[in-house]
Amino acid sequence: MCKCWLPSKWYHLSAVMNDDEGDGHQEEERRVKANDPEHNEKFQYANNRIKTSKYNILTFLPVNLFEQFQRVANAYFLSLLILQLIPEISSLSWFTTIVPLMMVFTITAVKDATDDCFRHKSDNQVNNRQAEVLIGGRLQNEKWMNVRPGDVIKLENNTFVAADVLLLSSSEPHGLCYIETAELDGETNLKVHQALPDTSELGADIRRLAEFDGVVVCEPPNNKLDTFTGVLFWKDNRYSLNNEKMLLRGCVLRNTEWCFGMVIFAGPDTKLMQNSGRTKFKRTSIDRLMNTLVLWIFGFLVCMGIILAVGNSIWEHQVGAHFRIYLYWNEVVNSSVFSGFLTFWSYIIILNSVVPISLYVSVEVIRLGHSYFINWDRKMYYPKKDTPAEVRTTTLNEELGQIEYIFSDKTGTITQNIMTFNKCSINGKAYGDVYDDFGRKTGINEKTVPVDFSFNPLADRKFQFYDHSLIESIKLGDAMVHEFFRLLSLCHTVMPEEKNAGELIYQVQSPDEGALVTAARNFGFIFKSRTPETITVEEMGKLVTYQLLAILDFNNIRKRMSVIVQSPDGQIKLYCKGADTILFERLHPSNEELMSLTSDHLEEFAGEGLRTLALAYKNLTEEHFKEWFKILQEANTSLDSRNEYLAAAYEEIEKDMMLLGATAIEDKLQEGVTETIASLSLANIKIWVLTGDKQETAMNIGYSCHMLTDTMNEIFVVAGHTVKEVREELRKAKEHLFGQNKDLSNGHVFCEKMQESKQGSVLEETVTGDYALVINGHSLAHALEADLENEFVEVACLCKTVICCRVTPLQKAQVVELVKKHRKAVTLAIGDGANDISMIKSAHIGIGISGEEGMQAVLASDYSFAQFRYLKRLLLVHGRWSYFRMCKFLCYFFYKNFAFTLVHFWFGFFCGFSAQIVLDTSYWTAINRFFILGSIAVYFAILFAMHSDGIFVIFPNHFPFVGNSRNSLGQISVWLVILLTTVISVMPVITFRFLKEDLNPTQTDQVRKLQKVRRKQKPLQNYMRRVYRTQEDLHMLFLIKRALGNL
Repeated sequence: MCKCWLPSKWYHLSAVMNDDEGDGHQEEERRVKANDPEHNEKFQYANNRIKTSKYNILTFLPVNLFEQFQRVANAYFLSLLILQLIPEISSLSWFTTIVPLMMVFTITAVKDATDDCFRHKSDNQVNNRQAEVLIGGRLQNEKWMNVRPGDVIKLENNTFVAADVLLLSSSEPHGLCYIETAELDGETNLKVHQALPDTSELGADIRRLAEFDGVVVCEPPNNKLDTFTGVLFWKDNRYSLNNEKMLLRGCVLRNTEWCFGMVIFAGPDTKLMQNSGRTKFKRTSIDRLMNTLVLWIFGFLVCMGIILAVGNSIWEHQVGAHFRIYLYWNEVVNSSVFSGFLTFWSYIIILNSVVPISLYVSVEVIRLGHSYFINWDRKMYYPKKDTPAEVRTTTLNEELGQIEYIFSDKTGTITQNIMTFNKCSINGKAYGDVYDDFGRKTGINEKTVPVDFSFNPLADRKFQFYDHSLIESIKLGDAMVHEFFRLLSLCHTVMPEEKNAGELIYQVQSPDEGALVTAARNFGFIFKSRTPETITVEEMGKLVTYQLLAILDFNNIRKRMSVIVQSPDGQIKLYCKGADTILFERLHPSNEELMSLTSDHLEEFAGEGLRTLALAYKNLTEEHFKEWFKILQEANTSLDSRNEYLAAAYEEIEKDMMLLGATAIEDKLQEGVTETIASLSLANIKIWVLTGDKQETAMNIGYSCHMLTDTMNEIFVVAGHTVKEVREELRKAKEHLFGQNKDLSNGHVFCEKMQESKQGSVLEETVTGDYALVINGHSLAHALEADLENEFVEVACLCKTVICCRVTPLQKAQVVELVKKHRKAVTLAIGDGANDISMIKSAHIGIGISGEEGMQAVLASDYSFAQFRYLKRLLLVHGRWSYFRMCKFLCYFFYKNFAFTLVHFWFGFFCGFSAQIVLDTSYWTAINRFFILGSIAVYFAILFAMHSDGIFVIFPNHFPFVGNSRNSLGQISVWLVILLTTVISVMPVITFRFLKEDLNPTQTDQVRKLQKVRRKQKPLQNYMRRVYRTQEDLHMLFLIKRALGNL
């Protein structure tokens, strides 16, 4: 029984853990009591039902309409329909607007409803899975959605874990349990978890499990997959809980007949659901551009309406007033201003064709056509699995031609997740190369004869090795070669599983270990079984059981793993494998010559892109081991600085070792990965790898696919555990980036450059050379905080390659969101596992690989195919085609509609601004459909041949034309061209009209001119008459005055 330390903030909870009062504020810590539903219901914890759908029967109509009205044009046409219902201002029937509008709404709603039905079906399938729950003292089958926190449930081998549960007991000794976490972190290897010693004694006793009344006080629901902090109160004792005691939802129980667990988090509170990103409504840059254009064109429409309305008011005041009596109006409009007001709305209706609703229908038709081109592309079909490319979202095709950043998973996406033992170095001799009869090294091809392992009935038939000298050394009894493979068969965490007689299957935590143990198996050292105290190996046909005395775990700091075993004859040995740079520092001085030879071999292996490990051993006396084991026990029971004490104990025993040799493993990339990455890089597309694997694995893959190279100026590794350490490492990386340039050596200039970067300018041109950034998950957690995210994005975007290791699914999504936020770039995420779903949903484009980890990523993606190499064709061919055609179509479409609309605008000057149409609407409808269908036919038939896919594949560096359309509205020259084009178009018409009236007037023009002259002359004549009369009167007064003077 182990009493453990309890966090101080939870001491008060132990005193009140029987308090049944819940609170309504945000959950700060969780308190769950086993087998007590009444107690747990007071806190209103979520049940195990999940919901990924967007709509239900009640919310579908309002929510879907709200989403559709986010399109500016839809709201515009609804307003237009309302105006057409007013007879005083409408000269067109409302039927011409409501029918296409309802058609667009209906088609979109049906599509959205169909997509959501699939989500409901998936949710129901998961929620209705069966689980065995302990209720009323016996096990009962319950649906997953009815499982609640506090329930004790039973899990069986090869079944999914229903919720986040505390492991109580299992069928394995010491409460061990083996799980597969592919849906959480993408890794198909097994992980070992262990129950508390006290609870593991409960076993499968239903009566004792039903009486279990422990209370768990722990952290609130969160998305951290690798940590858990809590305390179990049971029988007046406190037990510390960590992540090793938990089984998370989404894991699969493996190699364990049964286990029992207590539900802590259920449904949306589980860590899997906390890491699942929400389904987002994705729009392309073309959609956003069209919304902006619609606003500008609507403003242009209002301006035309105002001009015609003012013209109507003037015409009504001067001319139209004389004709009002002849109009069939119920009430005569006597005000010319009010007449202009009505005319304004009438012209808004008549000129609405400048933004026709058929635009969006036509765009959707083109996108659908592009989608079929992708689906039918034979060059993206994978015959081995009969998997074609599939477009799951038809509205994003042209965005494929705008990608600037690609975020990729590693395992199963870039690699096949298949590793093979390729070469090795044993006691200074290299094995694995093939030589001809003259002693010259030759390549391996189909004619090369592999080693015959028929002498070994348990050999893996898939394993192939071509150097026959190694198997000869084994058969001759070379002691160092035997020790080499003995180490490989003992120093690991692999779990064996014998399904059928003679069929041995290894469940591995790391593909590297699987490859090494399989190699030892084929060469005669067969790992057969293990318990917590023993390891059984069949050595050249002889069964040997070793006592397992200690396991010195691997971690990113140690970069090595060791085991201490005792052979049947009583000899105690330490076997160690790890990174050569770490292991060589701990060798006995007598190994210098052998270390030099092995180092040469390691450099040769690394140059071929192989993953390398060094192997060493050490003989221990029983007294030495007992003394050290006491130190290890003291470190294990230490309450403070436990990890530091353990590290010191490991260092004490792992020194003065003897070198055995080295291994070289090939991590097989998918076909065409290197060429695809090279082509995308030439197209100025940056690729970031976001993986849950450890740093060494990720970097090795980076070297294999040439994302990392030895010719790079620098590879920055950020591995700080605190905010301060991460900030300092990013600062040094930034200084190194700019410090390479002579013009930036001055501190003042450096500060100015930093200020420029903060303002959003891109500094790629400032930095010379190739750089890479590698960052660990714990460091990334700090880098994503608000005060560090700017520095992280700045440094990362200046590097040619970025690799993020040990990242959680949520961190993948956060990295994508960070680049979207700070770079305003179009992003693409590609992955194959459930741990990639958040990233796929967050990016502008999400691509799912139908690989070894199921179909979860495919179901959440916008596009799917079977191999990473198809990404090149999808972007450089289909993406460019789609973008190019869509932009050309929109230009042609707007030209056509402006041409038709301006005819009505000009006609207004000839019909007294009376809001009459010059063309019959049915005529225009037919013409409009002809032009639409004709333009689509032209672009899909004629231009299809003109824009060949080959040119974009051959010249990928000529690929970029990112953002031509979406950036055009921000250029002054564009608006200047529009203004000059308008003036040039209008001036000839105006000039021709006035010159024609002066030089060759028609009879109507002559009558109008005469009327204007008479109107001008009439006031002059009246004025002259008044002047003449005034002069006569003055003359008469002068005569009268003169006559009176003579008197």
